[in-house]
Amino acid sequence: MTTDSSSQDLSFDEIASAASALQGAGTPVTLDALVDALGAAPSAIGRHLRAWRLEHEQPPAPAPAELPPALLADLAKWAQQHAVDAGAGARAMQARLEADMDDLIAAGERLEAERADLSAQVESASDARDAAQAVADERNEEIERLNAELRNARQVAMDALVSKAKDQLAIDGKDAQLADLRGQLERSVAASSAQSDARLAAEMELVGATTARDSLALEVKDLQAQLAAAKSDRGALRMELDALRKKAK
Repeated sequence: MTTDSSSQDLSFDEIASAASALQGAGTPVTLDALVDALGAAPSAIGRHLRAWRLEHEQPPAPAPAELPPALLADLAKWAQQHAVDAGAGARAMQARLEADMDDLIAAGERLEAERADLSAQVESASDARDAAQAVADERNEEIERLNAELRNARQVAMDALVSKAKDQLAIDGKDAQLADLRGQLERSVAASSAQSDARLAAEMELVGATTARDSLALEVKDLQAQLAAAKSDRGALRMELDALRKKAK
């Protein structure tokens, strides 16, 4: 049995026509038969079916009580049977009306149960949607927090790299200065040695070997002092380099 939403607007004439067609075909006119015939909901047929029954299924009029003289002896028996037969149509109609009412009540109860079930499903779906939205909001907040932490971490890492690069440039510059100073010192020592040798020879020729040696010793001592100072500067630079490397780590 199928129902069509447009059948909710069926008129009395449509239902009466269908009921008459069923009656003409010898089919009992019941609520289920009309629902099958019209494809309508029971609630759209019930009130018109009752009106149709009251109009078209009146109990048959009792036969006129014409008593033949020959049947006077059977009058009481005949009258009793006549009353029974006369009330059969009314009883049948009443039974059909009650059956229609029972069908309508059952259909209403089914619709009410379906409505309650749909309401429960809608409420459950709404709760699930709210829960899913809450989870989505929490995840969005967590994503925002993690993105902020990632940006901060990237900035810290970038600052550390820049600082380390600056420190490395400073260290490289000091190493270059130290190497240049060492080269200058070595060249100066070599030049001084050459000059000292030449001067020593001249002085040995002029004033003697002792004076030249003393003078050379003084120059060597001075050069050694310069070399010690250079080593001290180199040690200081090395310590500063180590401090910068530790800071970069």
